[in-house]
Parts: sequence; structure tokens; C-alpha cells
Amino acid sequence: MDTIGEPCWIQLTTDDVDTAISFYGELFEWSAGAPSEEYQGYRMFFRGDQPIAGLVPTPDDLPSTWSVFLSTSDLAGTVERAKTAGGRVLIEPMPVGDLGSFAELADPSGAAIGAWQADTFPGFATRNEENAPAWFETLTTRYDEAVAFYQDAFGWETHVMGDTPEFRYTTLGLNENARAGIMDASGFLGDEPARWQFYLQVADTDETTAKAVSIGAEVVSAAADTPYGRIATMIDPAGISFCVLGPNLEAS
Repeated sequence: MDTIGEPCWIQLTTDDVDTAISFYGELFEWSAGAPSEEYQGYRMFFRGDQPIAGLVPTPDDLPSTWSVFLSTSDLAGTVERAKTAGGRVLIEPMPVGDLGSFAELADPSGAAIGAWQADTFPGFATRNEENAPAWFETLTTRYDEAVAFYQDAFGWETHVMGDTPEFRYTTLGLNENARAGIMDASGFLGDEPARWQFYLQVADTDETTAKAVSIGAEVVSAAADTPYGRIATMIDPAGISFCVLGPNLEAS
């Protein structure tokens, strides 16, 4: 399976690194590596011995957020194609030692997305397992332009999953090979900005939600069954949104 264009890394930017390490460590059993002096205190979260996410300290006057990165084999080309397709460059291409190079872009609806060209570091090695990323999607207010953007900039082979006024959704890959999605969110985002989000897989959505609340999270969208699993959205103690996905409850 060609992995170019698909999600390869997630990254938490926060002004409260210690709380993030404590919260995500307790909730998902992640450990945090040592800060890198060379890269302004950058750390990695680990699931077991595998890197699972980045952790970036930021001043308290800058936004704290989770970010998603898509892989590319041609970072410079991706950046140029992104600009042609209606996107903007937020951070110009930058090397990270021998690990690879990255850029940060904004798609036509303003959703930030990272681009990563790997050298020695491909990104996370674990997906669709407990306490690892399971699904990625962008909630866009400019659906047709967003679909064309990811096709053009990242080479997505897209498939229409739904095309009704109530549910317009396109995926990278088809059916069981789908790896990410684009959702028309213009009908429900309201004043919220377009964004990328991802879901961390858990064994039990309700238990995870209850545990998260007990250690400082707040529930945004309570656990609910969907055709794709039982999902919940929360904000962590620093006010940063994250989503979890587990098995649906068995019918009583």
C-alpha cells in the first residue's frame, strides 16, 4: 500500500508540558522522552518503546493544539502544489537533522496540516491499536476545494463515501483501506474554525471518558455509538480538544 499522502504523525503543542505528560501518560499509558536541547525542548511521547506523538513547548501567548502531519516524498513540490491549489504556507520547509523535513500548510478552508518528508524517521509505527491513532479527518467549510486540495497537494486517491446534504464525506482510500477523511462541516461548525482532528483507539470509550474527567478533562461530546464505533470528544486540562474511539456498546 502506498503510504504517501496519508497521516504519519501527530503532535501536541502546549504551554504546559508537565501537565500534558502527566495527563496523557495516565490516560493512555504513554511515556515522554527527554527534551531535545537542539530542537527547543521538543519531546516525543512513546507507546511502549514506539514513538507515538510529538510534544512541543510553546509560549503561553501562542495557541495550544493537536496537529496532524501527512507524508510526502517531495516536500518542496507539495508546498508549491498546495499554494497553487488555494492553500497557504504557515511554516516554510525546514529540516530536522537527519530525521526528515517538515512544513506547515493551511488548506483552502484554513485548516492547518503538516507535511513531513521522512529521512530516518517515518513517523508513528503503530495505528489502529489501543492507545494509538485510529482515524483522521478534516472538518472543512469549503468541501469541494478541500477535496481538490488534498488530491493536488498530497496526491490523494479519493473516494466519495457520502454525497447528500446531510452527509458529504470523501476518504483517502476505499472501504477497509481508507486512511483519512474530508467532511463537509459547513452545516455544523458555526463559528468554529475548520480543522483537522484524529481519534485515539481505546478499549472502552465510556471508561476512558470517565478516567479522563477524573484527571482533569471536560466532556465536549458525550460517548455515543456511530456506524464506525463509539466516540467521544473532550478537552484536556489545558483546554485542548481530543477524540477517542472504541467499540460500540452491545445491544441490550
